[in-house]
Amino acid sequence: MSATSDLFDRSGPRWFTIPSGRCFLNDLARGICESLGDRLSTAQILTPTRRGARAMARSFSQQARDGALLLPQIRAIGDLDEGEPPFDLEALALDLPPALSPLRRRFELARLITTEYDGLDGREVSAKLALELADSLAGFFDSLALEEIDAADRLESLVTGYGEDQYTLETWAQHWQVSAKFLNVAVQAWPKRLAELGLMDPSQRQVTLIRRLVDQWTDHPPQTPLILAGTTGSAPSMADLMQVVANAPLGAVVLPGLDLSLADDVWAQIEESHPQGTMKRALDRHGVTREQVRTWPAAMEADRKGDARRRLLNEALRPAEATKDWLAQIAVLKAEEGDTLNEGLKGLTEIHTARDEEAASVIALLMRETLETPGQVAALITPDLSLSRRVAARLSRWGLQPDSSAGEPLANSQTGRFLLDVLALMETPHDPVRLLSLFNHPRCRFADHFGRYGLEKGALRGATPVSIDSITHILVTPNHEGRVNEAAIDLWEQYLALMEPAQGYVFDDLNRSVGRIVALAESLAVEDGQILWSGAPGLQASEMLAELMRESAGFTISGLREVSDILTHQIARCKVRTGGNTHPRLLILGAIEARLVKADRLILAGLEEGVWPQAPELDPFLSRPMRQKLGLPTPERRTGLSAHDFVQAAAAPEVFLVTRHRREGEPQVASRWLWRLQTLCDGAGLKIPTDGRYLDWARAMDAGLAEKPATLKPAVRPAPKPPIEVRPKSMPVTQVEVFVRDPYAIYARRILDLKPMDRPNEPVEARQRGTAIHQSLERFAEAGVLGEEGVRRLTDMLEEELTETHLSPAQMALQRPLLAGMAREFVAFETERRKDRPRLVIEQQGELKLGTSRGAFSLTAKADRIEVRETGVDILDFKTGQPPSAKAVAAGFYPQLTLTAAILRHGGFAGIEAEKPVGELLYVQVTPDKTATRNAVQKGEIATDLAEKALAGLRQRLEAYADPDKPYLSWTAPQFQKVRGGDYDHLARLYEWSVLGDEETSEEEVSE
Repeated sequence: MSATSDLFDRSGPRWFTIPSGRCFLNDLARGICESLGDRLSTAQILTPTRRGARAMARSFSQQARDGALLLPQIRAIGDLDEGEPPFDLEALALDLPPALSPLRRRFELARLITTEYDGLDGREVSAKLALELADSLAGFFDSLALEEIDAADRLESLVTGYGEDQYTLETWAQHWQVSAKFLNVAVQAWPKRLAELGLMDPSQRQVTLIRRLVDQWTDHPPQTPLILAGTTGSAPSMADLMQVVANAPLGAVVLPGLDLSLADDVWAQIEESHPQGTMKRALDRHGVTREQVRTWPAAMEADRKGDARRRLLNEALRPAEATKDWLAQIAVLKAEEGDTLNEGLKGLTEIHTARDEEAASVIALLMRETLETPGQVAALITPDLSLSRRVAARLSRWGLQPDSSAGEPLANSQTGRFLLDVLALMETPHDPVRLLSLFNHPRCRFADHFGRYGLEKGALRGATPVSIDSITHILVTPNHEGRVNEAAIDLWEQYLALMEPAQGYVFDDLNRSVGRIVALAESLAVEDGQILWSGAPGLQASEMLAELMRESAGFTISGLREVSDILTHQIARCKVRTGGNTHPRLLILGAIEARLVKADRLILAGLEEGVWPQAPELDPFLSRPMRQKLGLPTPERRTGLSAHDFVQAAAAPEVFLVTRHRREGEPQVASRWLWRLQTLCDGAGLKIPTDGRYLDWARAMDAGLAEKPATLKPAVRPAPKPPIEVRPKSMPVTQVEVFVRDPYAIYARRILDLKPMDRPNEPVEARQRGTAIHQSLERFAEAGVLGEEGVRRLTDMLEEELTETHLSPAQMALQRPLLAGMAREFVAFETERRKDRPRLVIEQQGELKLGTSRGAFSLTAKADRIEVRETGVDILDFKTGQPPSAKAVAAGFYPQLTLTAAILRHGGFAGIEAEKPVGELLYVQVTPDKTATRNAVQKGEIATDLAEKALAGLRQRLEAYADPDKPYLSWTAPQFQKVRGGDYDHLARLYEWSVLGDEETSEEEVSE
């Protein structure tokens, strides 16, 4: 018997299948080695993808068992090209034009869209929109090429109204009619443009090469072993190649996971969304029955659990029409020897998680646990890139980096972030957040500049600067000490010297524009910018930019915004694959790549409807009826391929099915395949096994410790006891409020002299807006104008003061419509208050000296307004936010007005008689739609009594803090934490001690 008799012992066609759940590549390699023996190097093996080809080579190496082995020729049929053996030996493409690169095709199609679509039916197409539509148009041409459809005649009949489709166009919505007319033009114009370029559409070229290979092998069949493995024959050309290979003298086709046990009547009902739909269509194309397909010899050994799992999955995913006899089929399965249902559920585990973070933690634990067994491999299979990156981040806590087929986004690398910062600053060179990001970037030439902190502190924090000039003005203006920060000015001038020329660029050609942006990025980086292109991310970025510049020559754009959008899109799409610095036994794969890869533990995640299977992509050009009329595949075909990938993976010996109740915060529904499997199990009175241990471990790992080790103590509530001589000897009434609620904040501010810094791009609704309104009301009160003239003048004052806070035009556009209403309401309030003609004391400073055991203490107040009347004195405080309640004031938590009244009663305000009784203590809330008052004195109380009570409370507090052992505790009134917050909470490590407890200082807290 010859070495080849096992595989080729009968005449063609030779069709084989390796059942689902088997290690496809290992079985394939072992079967070929056993069959071919010494003739292995003469064989040709075709796989669907490059990654499959590399994995195939590794499987053959394992068969050698440390011996020498001459490998066969292994090629990826999906990557056919004239430069790849074995096809270059046959000179398949000598007379074919080169393929158009994907990026060049994108720009060419965008030009076609702009030329033909712009102005059609009143539509305007920008360069950005044209490029987005180009991706959909490229997909349309790919579908036509792969399905080998000549759409010219069919589209023409749709548009002109002649032929078999003449009734359809008028029945469509108007936008679909426009699309049909455009596509009719596109299919005529695109071949002409390709001919002008002397190039060929890549998909059309690939199909042409496969067709030539089919013709050549039909006329001259290879006389050496030829095996096509792992493909399902989704495209007609690939299906025909499968037939040619199967009929070759020494040829064989190996299908992945063909179901040979499915009943014939059920097989006849299979539709495109079924896992077997693609292979059924390929077999039917050539009249091949399942009886002609044999199980691959190396995959025939007894595998009872694998057979049961395959039966279970195939029954769960049987066609919808065939589920009417499910109960009868369940009875048959139960009656079979060996309990097929229970046996099929062994090794299958379902884990339900709450959200993304929990799912990532569970998956990381499952993968980490696998490494405890020497030699075992764990693989995560998911189409959800976001989830796979979360898992990789969780694995990094153990210093592990999995081998991810998707790679890492260039945007997450140092080079990608640098380029994105430069793009943003070209549009808004004074953006504080982007400036800080760039200046702190380790590859920026200004990262070590001495003036970086001075620039940040002096000009980049607070309200967003309106322009470059506003930052320059702040830097050159002397501070309260009469000095300027020369280092900060030097840094700013160097930055402007590089950025200002770019502001004058004319962005009309994409090629030149990208070149200018690259030159600017290099000028802003160290080492003349060469550091940007180092390492794997730098290499990927340089190749992407070089290709973009090369292929976009002559592409017209309208300005910097479009350049930024296009380049940001390219950076987001670009992936970086780091290569060999990953763990060899941890894999993260997409669904297609997982067909051919072996793993001892498979984790299937993203099993939510719309994720796996993915929702059909929206096609801006073709509706479902249009695709049907043109003969293009339906979205269900892609669903069928995804279902096949799911079955292939779920049939493995050890499989975990991980789902989430929420993804990206949105509620999720489990995948249709899980529903089918659960429904089948419910009908049999069974449940898919679950294992709560991993969920418990994940939650425990991310939670605090239930029992704290003696060596691990959380931070306790800070209780600093500074020396008496450094404790404050003066305080404004506004800080007394903080002193009551959070003494530690007084310690940090007044003793340590730590002043909070504003955030970059501080929103206008914060402190700056309130200050501007207060200043406007002060000016208005001094002007003394009421009526319509008062409304007009106050409106102007509000706009002037808000403009002085350096609001952008957009922010002012939001504020301006509100000012007139605010002015009108406030003038009405003023008119009512001035009926009795009180004397107004505006923003006057008052002071009261208090005697304490450690000397005099100065209490100060600056009242927004004091109204002096014959009958008494009213004190007003203007608020743009929500004023406190009278109950909170009476409790002593908001003593601003009551202490101001106490200062007034003791003669602390010059020109106001101390003998005058205190009348109202009013909070005046000023908003765009109302000016309302809230009395700080509850009904039945007297303002004078409240003032004396507040003053007595302050004296008592000052005496308490005159004791050197009295600590400045953090948040002695914790009920205000969420309402007020604190500038020094992070310094006090508030979250740590407030969550984990603070037994050590609980008694002191009570004494407060």
